[in-house]
Amino acid sequence: MKVLLVFAHPEPQSLTASLRDVAIAQLEADGHEVVLSDLYAMGWKSKIDRADFPTLAPDERLVPVAASRHAYAEGTLTADVKAEIDKLISADALILQFPLWWFTMPAILKGWVDRVFAYGFAYGVGEHSDRRWGDRYGEGRMAGKRAMLIVTAGGWQQHYGPRGVNGPIDDLLFPINHGILYYPGYDVLPPFVTYSADRFDEARFAAAAEGLRERMRTLETTTPIAYRRQNGGDYRIPSMELREGLGAGVSGFGLHVREEGEKDIHVR
Repeated sequence: MKVLLVFAHPEPQSLTASLRDVAIAQLEADGHEVVLSDLYAMGWKSKIDRADFPTLAPDERLVPVAASRHAYAEGTLTADVKAEIDKLISADALILQFPLWWFTMPAILKGWVDRVFAYGFAYGVGEHSDRRWGDRYGEGRMAGKRAMLIVTAGGWQQHYGPRGVNGPIDDLLFPINHGILYYPGYDVLPPFVTYSADRFDEARFAAAAEGLRERMRTLETTTPIAYRRQNGGDYRIPSMELREGLGAGVSGFGLHVREEGEKDIHVR
């Protein structure tokens, strides 16, 4: 496989960077090709502004969605964005690696998504009708590819447990896993999360490194999170609400993950 690893941490000597090196070494040892986008090292521009759309007239109002659609269709996106899109297209798998800062990804990585996931490429594609609502949530340009997160968190694992004060880690990562990765079609694997990142010693690092190596060894075979396909019959179109009878006893983000043994709904 060809794997694109998008890395977001400013310190080369960080735990996050050390785990990145472990992941890359294992992937390459298993015969995979790894392409690294180290956003801080690249000096990645994180904000969307007029400079992203060189053909936009000086007196024209900047509407990012419309500007993105036009620039992607016309091939006038900036060179740095085009390069990242080319990497995504050629890769079989995408790994986003970052520290959990204020319950989400660092701004530089969010800026990478904002700029690279262009209209017509990662969203805004497909038929919108009373039968389908675009190619998204399980369909789209990235369908058939795999994606996962490698995350370092400062809090204890219990803090991110089902009753933890920080909220369940799967809920915190849902907007990224479901909203950024599954939306354009990736098969999203369970994340690899390391906790108490500021309290590591050699023994804890060795254990975390071996766990990450195993996840890299099984990158091609790990069962993806069973998110519901938007156009698979589980949702009413165009309201995009989950149909009655599904997700009984479940609330919140968990509604959008199929339960084991759940039967398909066939919609005529």
